[in-house]
Amino acid sequence: MVGPRHPGRARLNRPLGGAPSASTQVAIVGAGAAGLATGIFLRRLDPSLTVTLLDGAAKPGAKILVSGGSRCNVTNASVTDRDFWGGKATIVRRVLRGLSVADTVAWFESLGVPLHQEEHGKLFPDSNRSRDVLDALLRELEACGAELRPSTRVTDVTTRPGGFLLHTPCEVIEAAVVVLATGGESLPKTGSDGKGLAIASRLGHSIVPTTPALAPLTLDVAAGAGARVQGVAHDVDLSIWIEGAVANRLSGALLWTHFGVSGPVVLDASRHWLRAALEHRAARVTLNLCGAETFDKVDARWTALAADRPRASLQTALSDALPASVASLVLQRLALDETTPLAHVARADRRRLTHALVEWTLAVTGSRGYNYAEATAGGVALDEIDPASMESRRCPSLHLVGEMLDVDGRIGGFNFQWAWSSASVAARAIAARTPRRG
Repeated sequence: MVGPRHPGRARLNRPLGGAPSASTQVAIVGAGAAGLATGIFLRRLDPSLTVTLLDGAAKPGAKILVSGGSRCNVTNASVTDRDFWGGKATIVRRVLRGLSVADTVAWFESLGVPLHQEEHGKLFPDSNRSRDVLDALLRELEACGAELRPSTRVTDVTTRPGGFLLHTPCEVIEAAVVVLATGGESLPKTGSDGKGLAIASRLGHSIVPTTPALAPLTLDVAAGAGARVQGVAHDVDLSIWIEGAVANRLSGALLWTHFGVSGPVVLDASRHWLRAALEHRAARVTLNLCGAETFDKVDARWTALAADRPRASLQTALSDALPASVASLVLQRLALDETTPLAHVARADRRRLTHALVEWTLAVTGSRGYNYAEATAGGVALDEIDPASMESRRCPSLHLVGEMLDVDGRIGGFNFQWAWSSASVAARAIAARTPRRG
């Protein structure tokens, strides 16, 4: 959305040669969540600053539109550094303080987007429309006087005395300050294709190798769940084992699919399995279909159940605790007759069943990749960024915000909160240090 010219805004013209054809005080590369927020915060803090956002997409903000099932889970009622993985927790904590959840809620109110809370603390716009979130951001960006340049892909950023040159296929733009907000590699069709990480690398940054995060997992076809459970969702406890030890335990809903498994608990687990695979460490995923219950407790319950309901079949009894199709799948895998009365189940078979229920191994082969991932794990090393300003420690006057940094949050609005908070920190620092014009 590009409005009428605003006093003090950059005037960008087509180049006549290789020299800079335009200039701006602050150039923001990427007009996703973090980039749009940075532009809005900057112009609100200092309306005299010329701020230009450059995005390769003809219609920026596509990732916002598809997030949260097109409802846009913009934050969570409770956000701490423990909700994130990747870079140092102390740095994440400092950045999150830059814009609290309460501040975020108030900010969206000021944009005309009131929020409401749902299960697990997720905060959504009252309209339940991600389009309303994006439209509000674009509307405010224009009202603040920042300039948005869609269909303008920045192919490189180079340094020069006193600032930077931003190279595009059609022009070279000079800027005193640059904010990289290009996202990671998830959902590349929306524009976050990793090219910004290459720019950051050429400007001297270390890039932590990337993998998809919040991505569905694929299962070995031969060991797959089968058509009978496709579309079935239920709560589980999930463990990620790395080098023979439990590295992470997660709880939540799992969804069986035609390719493997999805659902919130699987999306959260995906980054851990994929990071281990990237590092060539042996990893496996197991489910406790009985929540957090132990082997002894589940085994004792089966013994008691056999005494109370001796004529009940295995399938009937197990279906009281699990979806019937999942119960049938478990019994099939163990080659146990579904019709066997509980009183006739041998002790060895009962213990095999109990073990399967509390430690069911998923034959994970990988993930559905960046095209289906909601976030990226890895990115620009976080300790190369000053958490008080989001300024690069390697390249002065370069700031980095959002998903392109080595920080990824669990599902539930946390990655959006990282975008808003990091944008706020960067904007305050830039506004405080950039000389005012006129």
